[in-house]
Amino acid sequence: MTNFKKTFTNKIMLDSGALNVYTEGSGSVTIVFMSGNGVTSPILEYKPVYRRMSQKYRIAVIEKAGYGFSDNMTTPRTIENLVGDDREALRRAGIEPPYVLAAHSYSGLEAVYWANTYPNEVKALLSMDMGIPDYALLQADEVPDDKRDKLLERYHRFLKRVAKDGIIARLVRNKAENVSGLLTGNALTDDEKKLYRSLFYQNIANREFVEESRQMTYNARKAVETGALKCPCCFFISDMKGMSKKISWRQAGLDYAEKCGGEVHLSDKGHMMYAFIPDEMSETFDKFLEAHDIGVQ
Repeated sequence: MTNFKKTFTNKIMLDSGALNVYTEGSGSVTIVFMSGNGVTSPILEYKPVYRRMSQKYRIAVIEKAGYGFSDNMTTPRTIENLVGDDREALRRAGIEPPYVLAAHSYSGLEAVYWANTYPNEVKALLSMDMGIPDYALLQADEVPDDKRDKLLERYHRFLKRVAKDGIIARLVRNKAENVSGLLTGNALTDDEKKLYRSLFYQNIANREFVEESRQMTYNARKAVETGALKCPCCFFISDMKGMSKKISWRQAGLDYAEKCGGEVHLSDKGHMMYAFIPDEMSETFDKFLEAHDIGVQ
C-alpha cells in the first residue's frame, strides 16, 4: 500500500504547510480540479472525470489543507488563503498559468474569486455542480451565524464518532464513506477503494472542513464582490435539495449561469454526478473548450 500511495503523493511545501498536487496528461492549458467541502481525497474523488480529460489535457488536482495527503491547516480558511495556497502550490510544482478551473460544490466560491481576481491566469471555468456565491449568501441570511456554528459543532462531534469506524460508521456507511458511490462503482481499482476508505476515516473529522463552513459567509461575500464570472464558463447543474427556502439549488445555478453568459447542462444524477456520468461530463467539457479554442494543441 505504501508504494501505491506514492503514485498519488506529490507534497508541495508552502509557508503554511504542504499541499498535495497530483498531475497527469499534457497540454498548453492545465485543468485544475478543485474540491468540495469535506471530500476524503480529491485525487480519488474526481478521477472518473479527470482521467478521461487527461487524455487530451494536462490536469492538476489540488488537495487543500486537511484533505487527502495534504498537511493540516496553519492559516484561517478564508478565500484569500485558500486561493493563495492553490496558486502558490501550482507555481512551486512548476505548473504555470493559464488554467481552466474545474470546481465542485464549495470550491465554486474559490473559483469565482480566483477567476475574477486574477483574470490573466484563468481561461475558463468548468462547473461540476459548483456552489454559487449568491446562493451561499442566501443560505447565510436564513441561518444566523450563531445557529450555524452550533450546528457545525454538533456535526463535528458526530464526525468524530464516525471516524472511529465503529458501530456508528456501520450504521451510516452508505451515507458517509460511500456517499458518492465510488466504493461500489467501477471507476476506482480495488487498491484505490481501500485507500479511499482509509483516507475517509483518517480525514473525515479534520477541523478544516468545519472551519471552511464557518467561513462560508465571508468567502461567499468576497466572491460576490468580484462580480459575475467574466471568463467562458460551462455549468453542470444538479437537482440537489439546497438549504435555502427562497430559491432552489438548480434555479440559483441557472440564474447565475445566465448572468455570466454560461453554457448550461442539467443533470438528475445528484451533487456527485461526476461518479455517474463521467463520459457525458468530460465530452461536454471537451467540446466546450474546443469551441472556445482553449487548450487545443
